[in-house]
Amino acid sequence: MIDGHAHLNEIPDADGAVLRAKAAGIQAVIAVGMDVRSNLATLEIARRHPGVVYPAVGIHPWSIDSGRIEEEIAFVRENLPSCIALGEVGLDYGAKVKKKIQWSVFERLLALAAQMKKPAIIHSRYSYERTFAMAREAAVERAVFHWYSGPVEILKKILDAGYSVSATPALATSPQHRAAMELAPLDRILVETDAPVEYGGKASEPADLGLTIRELAGIKRKSTEEVAQVTEQNTRSLYAIL
Repeated sequence: MIDGHAHLNEIPDADGAVLRAKAAGIQAVIAVGMDVRSNLATLEIARRHPGVVYPAVGIHPWSIDSGRIEEEIAFVRENLPSCIALGEVGLDYGAKVKKKIQWSVFERLLALAAQMKKPAIIHSRYSYERTFAMAREAAVERAVFHWYSGPVEILKKILDAGYSVSATPALATSPQHRAAMELAPLDRILVETDAPVEYGGKASEPADLGLTIRELAGIKRKSTEEVAQVTEQNTRSLYAIL
């Protein structure tokens, strides 16, 4: 099993979380950043756990600071070559940051992913159509639409473009998320925790990935073993993990 998306830097005991994940059968964790501070922390955690924690650097739409955009983008440009992916990046129309600023930052980041041939980990809350269109316009070859809960019409476009989507433990409570995962074929789904997001009042960590797998197995009417195996291969393929 591979946790395809976790904010390890936000977990107080990140090293302990990695050890607990390994004990739970998690072979790897894709650790994502949101700004320079979290990107630096994520890179450091990955250095302490080679072959287990794979880092991605990005600028989350929630974290855009108009006074630091050039600094943030320069950091991503410098560090992306040594990372497994660009992420977490995207748009969020529920955020306070103005849409035009979000569009500009996302466009520039996607250009880096396309130039460096890195997959993009895309946040698309309330902005599903625009994020997809921008990824296509930037000619990003590989992407995963994280925790996809948007319209099925746009999901079909995402899948037709060769992109993937990811599932979280929110499958247990979100009808929109369940509907999307019902439609998406299993070979295009990654599983994740988005740790330390809370589910059922408890902060998650990568060791809780089984929650996602069990929910997805129920939706797909497959065994948890098959879902774990297929989604692991999906993640390895997307991120080129041998």
